[in-house]
Amino acid sequence: MFEKKLQMIPIKTDEEIVKMRKACEVAAKILDGMANYAAAGVSTYDLDCFGRDLMMEFGAKSASFLYTTGAKRPYPAYFCISINDEVVHGIPSKNVILRNGDIVSIDVAIFYNGYVGDTTRTVRIGNVSDEVDRFITVAEEALLLGIERAVGGNRVGDISNAIEKHAKKHKYGILRDFVGHGVGRNMHEEPQIPNYGRSGTGPVLMPGMTLAIEPMFTLGNEKVFVADDGWTVKTIDGKLAVHCEHTILVTDTLPEILTLVKK
Repeated sequence: MFEKKLQMIPIKTDEEIVKMRKACEVAAKILDGMANYAAAGVSTYDLDCFGRDLMMEFGAKSASFLYTTGAKRPYPAYFCISINDEVVHGIPSKNVILRNGDIVSIDVAIFYNGYVGDTTRTVRIGNVSDEVDRFITVAEEALLLGIERAVGGNRVGDISNAIEKHAKKHKYGILRDFVGHGVGRNMHEEPQIPNYGRSGTGPVLMPGMTLAIEPMFTLGNEKVFVADDGWTVKTIDGKLAVHCEHTILVTDTLPEILTLVKK
């Protein structure tokens, strides 16, 4: 079964890796700009428009705008912007104003020169409590722990297990209905990368694979629901959620994080 699955996971050529690096560099710069713009008093709609303008300056296109899957209506914004108890796929709105103490997850997925860069950060708005600050920090730590396991010869389950163990250590809920994924010419490629699982299971990782690894944790109940807009995923108990993501390149040694902002 794993051999058949492996055939579906694209292995990037050297030329494709160069293009992936550039697309991810652009995505990282857009996310960094949006994160710096996010502040109390700014609407999520204005944040989306700011990112759109920045994206156009780079000559990139949104991978989210008008994206559709299943029976859902096309996604109507340029970026997924999820606030507080919204886990993923939040739709920006003029009526949603960021306030001191909020947290907002900004998910940037763009096409640049035919390839996708995909990255997410949860941003603190003004002053947040120590509990919330730690919540975000633990998710970022889990992301890096998962990335460390994305080495040629390991398996997808090694990434998943590293993320799960860190979440459980701190008693956070793990989103189970949404997962990380391969990324390249398309926003969603094989393999799927859950944030939970057993080490030594799943498809074998090979150098040249590019993966979007993205922990999604909740501060309370793991259960979520999709809002009436058909997109926004929210925690069932109204407690906070965090989402962070990097696109990485699998190598024989240390994985290369493609969506780090280069200073």
